[in-house]
Amino acid sequence: MIYAYQKTTNLAFEDVDLALRNALIYVGFGIVTEIDIQSTFREKLGIEFNRFQILGACNPQLANQALNIEPEVAMLIPCNVVFWENKDHSVTISTIDAEKQLSYAKNEKLLNIGKEVNLLLMKAIELV
Repeated sequence: MIYAYQKTTNLAFEDVDLALRNALIYVGFGIVTEIDIQSTFREKLGIEFNRFQILGACNPQLANQALNIEPEVAMLIPCNVVFWENKDHSVTISTIDAEKQLSYAKNEKLLNIGKEVNLLLMKAIELV
């Protein structure tokens, strides 16, 4: 996969959820959106799906810098950090490669912010 950073752990889903949220806060991100895919699919589609969460993570300082460079970059934020339970009960954590995502803007200042975002998101995932 060329557009994400990913890690699989044998921690329980609930433990990953708590640890990931704490790690994101530790590296300066807040969670501005949450989607519980399992519940959404059950409610909207009437199907069962594995446990799967999407967290929209935002570092306010970096978001402010990016929006001051180019307001349209708002279409590319917040950064999604997702995790799901696998059939063997391991949990995969994945986050977008912000530098690649921001490369569409073709703006060196935004790419530098993307690099910084990547370092912080990778650090958060490694703390889990």
